[in-house]
Amino acid sequence: MRVICLDVGERRIGVAVSDLLDLTAQGVETIWTRGLERDVERVVALCQQYETDRVLCGLPKNMDGTEGFQAERVRQFAQRLTEQGLNVRFEDERLTTKLATSLLIEGDVRRRQRKDVVDKLAATYILQSFLDRGGWRDEAHKNYLRSVYHMSENNHELDMEREDIVQLVDEDGTEVDFEHLMTLEHKGQTYICLVPVEPMEDVAEDELVILRIETDEDGNDYYTSIDDDAELDEVFEKYLEIAEAD
Repeated sequence: MRVICLDVGERRIGVAVSDLLDLTAQGVETIWTRGLERDVERVVALCQQYETDRVLCGLPKNMDGTEGFQAERVRQFAQRLTEQGLNVRFEDERLTTKLATSLLIEGDVRRRQRKDVVDKLAATYILQSFLDRGGWRDEAHKNYLRSVYHMSENNHELDMEREDIVQLVDEDGTEVDFEHLMTLEHKGQTYICLVPVEPMEDVAEDELVILRIETDEDGNDYYTSIDDDAELDEVFEKYLEIAEAD
């Protein structure tokens, strides 16, 4: 499915779109702003034209990574798009418009003509950078499991067949096979990220299971669910960062 990218400014919105294979970005048009609702209406029409609900918004952060007034305007615009049923994500756009303007100046494009293309070109750079880093991959979802798990005695037999499969036993003695995605550390704690091999009642098909690794009095590791929403969110974000880098 294509991705539409927006470079949202005060007077103009640059628009770019990916090809059907999500490999390259091309500029589409420049929307001259006529009010929030009309601008949103135009973006919705473009999404219908290109048969997509995926919208990538450039987020103009400050150089220190903080967000200012313009970033808040972009988020408000994105919220209206979300309310229209569109799936919106953000991409850091620091220096993108300046880069596009510099290239147009080097290409001897007249000032009047630059206004018509600079935002569209900026949107193209934002989208191409996004595509080069992997594009619109479905994000994993974090999930709670209200249970404590121990390593199964049969786990070593599983390892001989496939190293990324672990078998855990819950408090009721039920053995569950998981695919091991990642083990990571965060704030002095160790966590394991898994997906069930077979469907589980408490876990949707596309959800990620995150358990914290603890040690009992006998020195044996066990795996426990995370009750703190903030802790779970932080670990999930770190998982996404590492997965994105990989």
